[in-house]
Amino acid sequence: MSKAINVNDSFTYLYKPFLLLAGISGVGKTRFVRAQAACSNGWTADDPRKPDNYELVAVRPDWHEPSDLLGYVSRIDGTKYVPTGFLKFLVKAWQEVFDNSGSLTDIGVGIRPFWLCLDEMNLAPVEQYFADYLSILESRKWTDTEYSSLPIISDDLELVMKALKGGADEDLWSAFISNGGIPLPPNLIVAGTVNMDETTHGFSRKVIDRALTLDFQEFFPNRFNEFFVPQTEPKILSFYTASHVSSPGDLSDVLADPNGDKSITFLSEINIKLKSTPFELAYRALNELLLSVKCFMPEDNQSLVAVWDDYLMQKVLPRIEGDAEKLRFTGDDESSLLNELSKLIKTKFKRLLETDNDIITRPDLFNQKVDGDEAEPCRCKSLDKISWMQERLVQNHYTSFWA
Repeated sequence: MSKAINVNDSFTYLYKPFLLLAGISGVGKTRFVRAQAACSNGWTADDPRKPDNYELVAVRPDWHEPSDLLGYVSRIDGTKYVPTGFLKFLVKAWQEVFDNSGSLTDIGVGIRPFWLCLDEMNLAPVEQYFADYLSILESRKWTDTEYSSLPIISDDLELVMKALKGGADEDLWSAFISNGGIPLPPNLIVAGTVNMDETTHGFSRKVIDRALTLDFQEFFPNRFNEFFVPQTEPKILSFYTASHVSSPGDLSDVLADPNGDKSITFLSEINIKLKSTPFELAYRALNELLLSVKCFMPEDNQSLVAVWDDYLMQKVLPRIEGDAEKLRFTGDDESSLLNELSKLIKTKFKRLLETDNDIITRPDLFNQKVDGDEAEPCRCKSLDKISWMQERLVQNHYTSFWA
């Protein structure tokens, strides 16, 4: 990612503002987050300046409660609030929104995304220190330009205001107090970098269900032959101003699936395979698939397959893990829940694409050429990932999405 990006270039929108960037050490996860913030300012990705819409928070192994992330009232005399980098950045993101629109609810256009990177997020148990964020995240609601969220900080607002001093103007603090607390900013994107090894903690489905998981090497592969002269770069990402799909009319502009019937049928067929397993999907999963379709606006079946394929990688496969019994593996290489899913997906995609080719390709929704043209089509990510997970199940009688 080296070319300067015009801030008027179109963004690729994320239908959830919480990302898990999974991959081995050194693939560029942390740099990616900083580059996203830089590019949204119109800078080059490798600009040495720190973007004011970027913050790096290093997670510590001893974090076990929300106060480690959000701050706390000092136990010495109870009159001082000890803020954190996360809280300061959260208020800073709100200041940008408030300067633009003068409101906590009526959100204007042209607001930059604010990227917060939780580095090595799973060095500590995520469900413990991140519990407040995970709960409040689900309360976010968009209705056209109207935005609402429950407060993530509701107590001790006066102490928080004193602790942050000039972190926000008086009008914004008055709005927080009138609101009963500080909500999640609509423009805040939290990206946690994740390595899976003996020093880290796993993720519960509570965390996975609230995040978009990006297998970094699959979505943004390291191309060694382009090390000196890159040919492709990630698209610029931003937050999406929708939280629910409430009627078929919300999808009327989606040429490839104008009422959502194709996507609903597809996820229903996936869920039949997951029936009576811990991986069965619910309404949240369907809403987020339809949001993804609305977000990417596929114009043809090739693009619709790409949306579905990425959704499987982001929301379905990360939930699947277990031993031979859990995944209905009998020792036959062809048996298992994974292979049942693979057959269904391959049949569905081939029928939609009207092809008999065993190797299925689809448009790349997250990368582009450095000159702005569309990137070359990529292989079907979910089928390759399922094959990899099945190989691990055969070899070890246990598998998961996570390396």
